[in-house]
Amino acid sequence: MQRLTLCLCTLTLAGGFAAAQKSQGSADRLNALQANNGDRISREVRHELVMLPYYGVFDNLAYSVNGSAVTLYGQVTKPTLKSDAGNVVKKIEGVTNVDNQIEVLPLSPMDDQARRAEFRAIYSDPSLNRYAEMSVPPIHIIVKNGHVTLVGAVDNAGDKNLAGIRANGVSGVFSVTNDLQVSGR
Repeated sequence: MQRLTLCLCTLTLAGGFAAAQKSQGSADRLNALQANNGDRISREVRHELVMLPYYGVFDNLAYSVNGSAVTLYGQVTKPTLKSDAGNVVKKIEGVTNVDNQIEVLPLSPMDDQARRAEFRAIYSDPSLNRYAEMSVPPIHIIVKNGHVTLVGAVDNAGDKNLAGIRANGVSGVFSVTNDLQVSGR
């Protein structure tokens, strides 16, 4: 009699173990599907932001995806670009919430002049002008109240340093922060 009870308990434990493994496998598949959905949303958000008609070299758009919620960051020169960015992201399938934290830069003729001067200084350099030929140049020039921040990505550390040197050579700006990333393509 004891032998039968022992066998019955063993089978019950084995069945419970198999059910636990099956449940764990379902959770893993669900996590993988959610990760794939997050990757898909991230790719679509990037695509939609880059395709905005008035997005240019003097704007910086960034985002983060947390499940089905998207947070937009950055700085833009036109208020319509901020609202357009929020609107196109809201239309992406699977996005349930958009937190639009994009900053609209203040209107300033002096900042506009600094933007043009920075653009000429950076993109006229023979080593950096290849970036200007791209549909959306990867070196973004953000000017706020006379302070310049370079954001985006370049191919190597030399290009990053050269862009910073060229930006620092423009008169009339108070400071230059070089936040360029090296992509290492």
